[in-house]
Amino acid sequence: MYAASRHWWAAGLSALWALTAGQAQAASSVLIWPIDPVLEADQQASALWLENRGTETANLQIRVFAWTQSGFDEQYQNQRDVIGSPPVAKIEPGQKQLVRLTRTKEVPPGRELAYRIIIDEIPPAAPPAAPADGKTAAAIRFQMRYSVPLFAYGPGLWSKVDGTRERDPKSAGKPDLSWKKVTVGGRNYVEMRNQGAVHARLTDATFKQGGQPRPLVEGLMGYVLPGATMRWPVPEGLPADQPLQVRVNGATQLENLAPGR
Repeated sequence: MYAASRHWWAAGLSALWALTAGQAQAASSVLIWPIDPVLEADQQASALWLENRGTETANLQIRVFAWTQSGFDEQYQNQRDVIGSPPVAKIEPGQKQLVRLTRTKEVPPGRELAYRIIIDEIPPAAPPAAPADGKTAAAIRFQMRYSVPLFAYGPGLWSKVDGTRERDPKSAGKPDLSWKKVTVGGRNYVEMRNQGAVHARLTDATFKQGGQPRPLVEGLMGYVLPGATMRWPVPEGLPADQPLQVRVNGATQLENLAPGR
């Protein structure tokens, strides 16, 4: 499940400034699951659940964007190949809402297409309260944004283990990763390339310094989509000639990635 907290890897937080009296107002707490929905080649639709764990009504807007990576950055585009329904949800405290993710276009054989489900909290249209002293006070209203990845597959390709399906785990699509250390503008980066057929979700990256493992990043480092190359800043001590250990797509074991060229 996916908890609505800025401490979780998929949550984003933006602040809306409002001319109201009072103090900072927190957004409602929304639980989202599954955190890794997929559309298998033989599926026309998939389900995403939203649950309001807060004490106030949650008004949410649900959009699905095409997701690509270019120039070491995330790119989002409007699309109509996967539709989220309903596009707007009003969820009372303690209640749940099913969002149906329906594909309108087939994915080519052997391909994985990536999307981002963006769920924005719609702030209430409350009129500003007049302060007792007659002065206008600035307060912050926090607006939550949740970002959930969605992957759709064409015939002959899959990557997520599903206990309800009988298929050989060895036939799953896998990322093909290589990395190198680069210096740009005086800063050091890990540059990761994925030449595989499916995405790579990278977590718990470590490297050895003086014979001892040292965390490169706590938790999620990021995603590398098929055919893409991404960069992340790294500390000075990262050796350019030693393997990088990283967990790929939630595997139980860390993977040793030798540096490439």
